[in-house]
Amino acid sequence: MNPFKEKPIILEKTLQNWQQLYPKPYDKREVDPYTKTRIILMNGTEFEANWFSHQFARHTDDNDLRRDLALTRYIEKQQQLKISLLKPMNESVLEHTIGYEQLAVDLTAELAKRELDCNVKTALDFALLEDFDHLYRYANLLEMEQGVAAEWLVGRYTEIMPGRPTIAHHRFPIDNVKRNICGKTSDVQTVLSTMIITAAEQQTMNYYMNVTNFANSDIGRRLYEEIAMVEEEHVTQYESLMNPNATWFEMLLWHEYCECYLYWSCYMTETDPCIKALWEENLSIEISHLHKAVELLKKYEGKDWEEVIPCGEFPAPISLHENVDYVRKILNDTVQYTSKREDYVKVNALPKDDEFFRFQATVNPTPQMVPSHCVIADFIRRRGADYRFQVAPSPIPELRNRRMDNTSVGRIPNAAESTDFFCNK
Repeated sequence: MNPFKEKPIILEKTLQNWQQLYPKPYDKREVDPYTKTRIILMNGTEFEANWFSHQFARHTDDNDLRRDLALTRYIEKQQQLKISLLKPMNESVLEHTIGYEQLAVDLTAELAKRELDCNVKTALDFALLEDFDHLYRYANLLEMEQGVAAEWLVGRYTEIMPGRPTIAHHRFPIDNVKRNICGKTSDVQTVLSTMIITAAEQQTMNYYMNVTNFANSDIGRRLYEEIAMVEEEHVTQYESLMNPNATWFEMLLWHEYCECYLYWSCYMTETDPCIKALWEENLSIEISHLHKAVELLKKYEGKDWEEVIPCGEFPAPISLHENVDYVRKILNDTVQYTSKREDYVKVNALPKDDEFFRFQATVNPTPQMVPSHCVIADFIRRRGADYRFQVAPSPIPELRNRRMDNTSVGRIPNAAESTDFFCNK
């Protein structure tokens, strides 16, 4: 599909009244897990588009342009609210969190498997193991506090077991900044991947930042606090990959194109008829936004859309599905890696006085005060073993013990064996 060749509807006709804007929520007992993850993804995508527009408006003194941005931005916010309200009232914050982490795991894996830029793929693979571990930590908290087995929430599509332990995720902030892509020469899929993953991780960060103080226990508040700070690291990593040389108008075009692509992907892969109709509706709305961005690009910079996005045809749709084998391979190959400036290195290779170890000593003076460890340690004390859903033992021998939480892998030299990252070309 090429959205540039579709006929747009008039923007004002996409405004909705309160009755139209309030959707019927999904049934949390019957909804497909990947319908939930698509909802979370598009919630984050709409927020990113809306927030980009706000920043654009704050960096121009042209009130005609500001008014054009304001109209589209208002409609984007209507779309986001409608999507957000698909979550039912009887789904707890913690249950909803499991959907966030399943999205993080399976979206990251899907993007990595198709990514031809080795720098971008490595960034995806690196953070994949961290979101995978977050799922495990939240799942244990959920079972401990609410008696809900997260394996049923993820439909048994996504394994629940330790990844790179969360205690190891805390890095000196300067080590989270990576090489950016060159948007003029990068493949369309690569540009989209950097935008999609940034929006998704940003949504996760914002969600955790906003719900931390709503958790029902002290240990829950502490766990959200810790993982929210890891998500800040992930957003820093992913946004640094994006093309920094595009103009505001070029990025406006990319944002609208990315939204069109994702709504089309959701429409092509959705199994729920009602939600599928919403994706189709929003695709039509976003095509109008895209054509408005084309108009503004031409008006203010004298550029045609083909100068920014040479081929308007969408790549293959993003499909959310199980990625058990892929996640296991990345876990087996790279669990002992950490981030170092623009690259990734084995913890074993770091000098003893490296910023990573100094930062760890500051943030994690002892494992016993680290919330992600405390959740698992408390669960083991109560139940005798942690909560997992696995199709086979962990590929990392050091992470197989269900009666003791490992706080060394990915953090202490020689705590596990790893080989290296691999590229797709």
